[in-house]
Formats: sequence, structure tokens, C-alpha cells
Amino acid sequence: MPMQPLFSTNPHDDDDGFHEECGVFGVWNATDAAALTALGLHALQHRGQEASGIVTLSEHDSDRGSFHQHRGLGLVGDIFGDAKVMAQLKGRCAVGHNRYATTGETALRNVQPLYADFEFGGLAVAHNGNLTNALALKRALVRRGCLFQSTTDSEVFVHLIAISLYSNVVDRLIDALKQVQGAYSLVALHNGALIGARDPLGVRPLVLGRIGPEQGGSFVLASETCALDIVGADFVRDIEPGEIVVINEDGLRSIRPFGRGQSRFCIFEYVYFARPDSVVEGTPVYQTRKRIGAELAQESPVEADVIVPVPDSGVPAAMGYATESGIPFELGIIRNHYVGRTFIEPTDQIRHLGVKLKHSANRAMIQGKRVILVDDSIVRGTTSRKIVEMVRQAGAQEVHMRISSPPTTHPCFYGIDTPERAKLLAANHDVEEMARIIGADSLAFISLDGMYRALGRPGRDGKNPGYCDACFTGDYAIPLTDLVAHPEREPALLAANGQ
Repeated sequence: MPMQPLFSTNPHDDDDGFHEECGVFGVWNATDAAALTALGLHALQHRGQEASGIVTLSEHDSDRGSFHQHRGLGLVGDIFGDAKVMAQLKGRCAVGHNRYATTGETALRNVQPLYADFEFGGLAVAHNGNLTNALALKRALVRRGCLFQSTTDSEVFVHLIAISLYSNVVDRLIDALKQVQGAYSLVALHNGALIGARDPLGVRPLVLGRIGPEQGGSFVLASETCALDIVGADFVRDIEPGEIVVINEDGLRSIRPFGRGQSRFCIFEYVYFARPDSVVEGTPVYQTRKRIGAELAQESPVEADVIVPVPDSGVPAAMGYATESGIPFELGIIRNHYVGRTFIEPTDQIRHLGVKLKHSANRAMIQGKRVILVDDSIVRGTTSRKIVEMVRQAGAQEVHMRISSPPTTHPCFYGIDTPERAKLLAANHDVEEMARIIGADSLAFISLDGMYRALGRPGRDGKNPGYCDACFTGDYAIPLTDLVAHPEREPALLAANGQ
């Protein structure tokens, strides 16, 4: 199956909403490294629910340097809940990965960490993000005789490392990173070290933690600080954009092969992707979402009786909106946390009822009232329409919708699974038309400048935004090499960007 790194391969394409990227976790020099990694991946489950994997490095005299691995499709608890599986994952060092399929099919061969034997020994790599020149690189690598075993763009790293002429693994990795374009954070484990890296613009997150004393303690790398908390690790710092950290028996070494440039961290981490209890780039996510809600209330007030969040991602923003507006906050929609994908044959009738599997109206808080619904985003609009309809059926007198992000007008090509531009509601309709389509009495989004104000800035600086906000602006900071080579994939997008 050919690899299509820029374009959605989500088998559930009728699903409405953004989908998490992936989660990575690594630990160096810790007792029960596999168990710690499983806990870390559990904390990062929100970043990917398709599959999970762990690779460990054993240090026992009988099998020194041996790698052990286990992968599976499904949730972390289902894959690593078996004591026999965990007993096989021996060693004091490990890397793990949660996957949501942004590229490649959902199959066991695509589950990370990817592992390969090189002349310098074994290497396991776990990658979060998306490479925008993966297809071009793959074609060049195949012409050189490389044989790909998966359809994921992450395997490009493995082959670039394999053919590098540098002598040691770190220099080979640097050589590989200088050839790729895109957004990535990755953790890698080989016989001598645990390695972490972020792309030069720092689009995808990666943090460093420590368990135990400064001397002789254990290091942890993770996508978010919530994964540090669950394993009892202290937050040390964010891995900086373009930085590579090498952790071995001598401690931690930092390498900056790309110099220092402007950071373009993914702004949507603050809106939706990061867990509310995480601290992202030094900023607590929960507090940021409340500030976004407060800014939204200032920009788009409306007379109402109750503020109702669309759970769970809309809750902090709704709290901020309620505090700023003085309108009471109530849980007018209850979410069923025990439902994943629809487990019934998806007939048209079941698809129509699908939203009620996840959300139910709390009629007592809604009936006869003017309701403001607060949600994080509108993608296709199908879910928003069903939510509004459900609230009206529960007796709401009026339904106003407020969105804690600007209109999503462009797809993401940096590791977030989004629909093509033609299917994005805001790319094809103005706000009044969108309100009519979803059935709301009014609809408003936070402005782009308002979003930046909630993040502590005076507004968006067009010359140096500081964040990747391409999904709102179409300002793609990293070249879309594969897309430009295949304009038939997104002609409307290329036209909008003058390409």
C-alpha cells in the first residue's frame, strides 16, 4: 500500500472533529521501565487510541544489550494489562508510543516504536508528527534499494539512519533530521543512550523529567507533563525547538544542529489536544482555556440564562466564559466516558443517533432556558448540528454557540488528522451561513487576535506569530513538498496559498 504522508487516511472519515496526533514516552535507567512506560502511555491515551507499543533494552548479564518489544492494536490498558506481557519487557530503559493513524493504514506493521538492527546495534524509534516530504524521500530511498515494511512516514527515519555514512548513531540521526521536512518530536533508544528530538520550529511538544536525585536518577521524555506526573517524575524543562538530547550513563548532553530560530508551537495544543492538567511551553493548559473563554465572552456576548459546555474539551473555556459574563455555568450535557467508536452496525439510523452514545442532554438544566453552548472547534459541523438539535429537543428556548478557537479554514499537514479543505465548514461558508447550517440562533468564534491575547500576547504578529496557526490562517511555516508535487490532492488549498 503506498504511503500518503500528507493526506487523511482515517478509515472513519465520517467522524467529525480533530483527532489527536500521537504520544511518545521514554525512560532511562529506571526499575520497571516497561511499567513506567505503560503508565506514561496511559496518561497520553488522549493523543492516540488506535494502537500502542513498547520496546525495552535489557541490561541483565545473561542478555545484555537485548531489545524486547510488544505492540498491539487498541488501548494501552488492553495491550499491556497482561502480567505475562509485561514480564517479557525486561530492562531499565524503554520507549513507547500511542498511535492515531494520520498516515498509513491501521495495521500492526505500522505500530510504533519501529525497531531495526544496524551495524552499531539495535535502535527503536517513536515519532509524533508528520513529515511533509516523506513521499519524496521514500521514493528516493526505494530507488537506492531500501525495502519499506510499513506505510507510515516514520519509517523514513529508520532508512535515512541506515544509509548515513556517519559512524555513530547520534550523527546518523542528525544527518537524517537534516533531510526531513515537517513537524516531529521523537524518542529513540539504542544500546548506548536514550535520545529525544524536536523539529526546528518546535511544532510538536516534548518535555524532560527526572525521577530521583540529580546524580544517579532516572530521566523521562514525554509528549506532555501529565505523563511525568503519573510516574512521579519532576518536570525539568521543555526540549527546545531543534534540540537533540542524548541521555546515557554520563548524564544528559544537548546538541543544537539547527541553531536557534523562531518557535512555531502548535496553538491547537492549548485549545484541545493537550490534557487540561498538562503544562505546555511553560503555560498551564487549564488556565489558558479559561482565559480563552473569558476573551470569547468579551468579544461575543449574548443574553442567556445558562452556559453549557460541550464536554469534555469545552468545559474550561465555558467556565471562563461564565465567570466573565456572570451567566451561570451548568453541565447541561453529560458525556458517556465508556463509549469509543460506535459498536453497532453503522446504518444511517445508528449514525444519526451516534452523538447520543457520547452525549446526553441534562433536561433539567436546559428546558425553557436560553442556552450558550461552548465548544472548542467546528470542523465539518455534523456533530455541532446534532448537539444543537439535541439541546433544542431538551426544551431549550434559544441555542447560541460560542467556539473557543477561530474558524478552522485549512487542514493540518503536521501530524493532526483533519479533513481536506473542501470538507471544512468554515472554508466554504461565512459565520451566518454556518449558524444556519448547524441550527443555532447565533454563532461566534474567538478572533485570532483574541486567541493570542489569551496566550499573553497583544495579538498576532504576522512576521513572528510564535505559534503554528495554519489551520486558522493557511500560514504554513514548513514547506508542503509532497503536496506541491501532487496538487490534485488539494487544489483549493494550493490556489489559496498562491502555489
